[in-house]
Amino acid sequence: MTAWLMLAGAVAAEVIATLALRSSAETFRPLTTVLVIAGYGTAFALMGGALRTLNVGIVYAVWSGVGTAAVAIAAAFLFGEHLNLTAIAGMALVVIGVVLMAFSGATTHA
Repeated sequence: MTAWLMLAGAVAAEVIATLALRSSAETFRPLTTVLVIAGYGTAFALMGGALRTLNVGIVYAVWSGVGTAAVAIAAAFLFGEHLNLTAIAGMALVVIGVVLMAFSGATTHA
């Protein structure tokens, strides 16, 4: 259970860092840069902790798939980025695939 919480924290940190990176794209902001570096550092540290128990395939699938969907949805709300029906369907398929992997029973190596 701890590994899953670490993975959830890694996803959250990566989403925050990516959104901070997007918000600083137009003008340089030192505080935002610190948030980006700290967020990605935290994400990789937590993901490394999750890899002690969970298989790399499931960790990477959850981290990249859920992270991508979360960033796209948050960016639509925060920055007015457009999501059409095809993009939403694609994100849903990715998340469904990640859920299927997670419930496959082949998630741990320990």
